[in-house]
Amino acid sequence: MKNILLLGATGSIGDSVLRVIEQNSEVLNLYGIACNSNVGKASEIIKKFSPNYTFIDDPKAYESIKNALPRNNTLHSEQDLMNLINDVNVDIIISAIVGFAGLKTSFMAVNAGKTVLVANKESIVAAGDILMPLAKKRGAKIIPIDSEHNAIFQCLPSDKSTKDVDKIIITASGGPFLDIPLTKLTNITPKEALNHPNWEMGSKISVDSATLVNKCLELIEARYLFDLNEKFFKLVVHPQSIIHSIVTYIDGSSISQMSNPSMEVPIANALGGIKKIPISFKELDFSNLELTFKEFPSDRSRLEKLAREICNTGGSSGLVFNAANEIAVDYFLKNHIKFSQIYDVIYRTFDSIPLSKPKDLETLNELNNEARIEAKKVIKSIT
Repeated sequence: MKNILLLGATGSIGDSVLRVIEQNSEVLNLYGIACNSNVGKASEIIKKFSPNYTFIDDPKAYESIKNALPRNNTLHSEQDLMNLINDVNVDIIISAIVGFAGLKTSFMAVNAGKTVLVANKESIVAAGDILMPLAKKRGAKIIPIDSEHNAIFQCLPSDKSTKDVDKIIITASGGPFLDIPLTKLTNITPKEALNHPNWEMGSKISVDSATLVNKCLELIEARYLFDLNEKFFKLVVHPQSIIHSIVTYIDGSSISQMSNPSMEVPIANALGGIKKIPISFKELDFSNLELTFKEFPSDRSRLEKLAREICNTGGSSGLVFNAANEIAVDYFLKNHIKFSQIYDVIYRTFDSIPLSKPKDLETLNELNNEARIEAKKVIKSIT
């Protein structure tokens, strides 16, 4: 039995994790959950899965859960969370808190030397230069559970060596605005941006997919996860979202990972490890399968170029990129800026912030705050 600690239990990734656990209750146990303020959903999870511990970050939500479910071990303090992450009974920690907000818990999990299943790409984008060496030092095992990076993980040899890799292709669905020029996307509404043709995701990542920022974040993340120069990676649009990544080796052979769009597939792969675990899934119909591929849109070339620059620069560059995007997406979802202005906020913020080489979590938090303030200044100047 593997004991799972799910950080970000009430989000869309949390939903997928819980479905996998439910289908494999004889080998997977939800030992603990952590969430912010969604009392209703947290209560449902507690009643259904009976986790040993529940951490609630929001004070009012904590009191509400504690009063409603007095028999549940409900936690709130940062020390409580640290103790839970370091609990010897926890076998696997799933980092599924969206955005930079998940960085602190990712650090805690890696520092504890745990097996960490990462859905929170922003942690690695913003702090890869610190987080990855820390994982090596503490003996932590980082396994990606987003579809693209987990696909790469599956296509690599058992020791995950990349010494014989010639090229890695990361596929992008293209989002809901595939084949529509950027110049015609100015008046796109949040509702339209959230309407992804293939995937059911949270609002932030749905917008990131629509702008293709998500693919650039994944490029940066891949550079750290697989410790390869950005030149080894190619971004390709694949509208069907069937092939999630392709690894080409020096002998000319290419290995891909395929499945219908479902986050449960990479999560099940990561939770099962060497021993596969079963889930309900829609089989691929190879007799009627149509697969197409396109170059990354040329009108988003500046975005990809910036991501590759960040891969080579490191330091605080990924943090600034991520902070600017998070602020821009938030303002877009609130109808304060136009869809096309998301790019303006990213580029102008990045050009305005001096880059540095942060050494610890405290410095990262300070730089993140500075970048967010600058992004808000940029928004004020363009609206």
